Amino acid sequence: MLRWIAIGVVATALLAVLAGQIGWFRGTPPGDLGVHAGRLKPPSETANSVSSQAFLWSGHAQREQAQIAPLALRGDGPATIARLQALLQGQPGVTIVDRRADYLYVRCETRLMKFVDDVEFWFDVGSGVIQVRSASRVGRSDFGLNRRRIEELRARLAAS
Repeated sequence: MLRWIAIGVVATALLAVLAGQIGWFRGTPPGDLGVHAGRLKPPSETANSVSSQAFLWSGHAQREQAQIAPLALRGDGPATIARLQALLQGQPGVTIVDRRADYLYVRCETRLMKFVDDVEFWFDVGSGVIQVRSASRVGRSDFGLNRRRIEELRARLAAS
């Protein structure tokens, strides 16, 4: 009996990895990313995103849990966006999707299961900071990955 359970667990794990490798966990790219009326898209309705603008969305289910501090400027806004691109470029699983002087959108894909997170950075001239949003396309939780990614990037940006 125990042997059959072990075989079932291994088979399920292998099927999950195979499903990831063929793209079943990538999700659909959001069509509404970018800056609209001085705001990035709201955080996800589930616990799998962070946003420096979460408090702008009153009544949002993840408003407090998704809140993260914006990134401080390193020079001016366009220089900081360029520095962020340089820090992200070449990292495994990171693809630069859109780059403008005041905006950067990257896609981060996990190696094994091919889960995709959409990450946006926007130079908010009025606040003098880089607003950030990072969200998983699928799932209900990201186990803190989006928050860790932004905090690690914040540390690397400050050290550069």
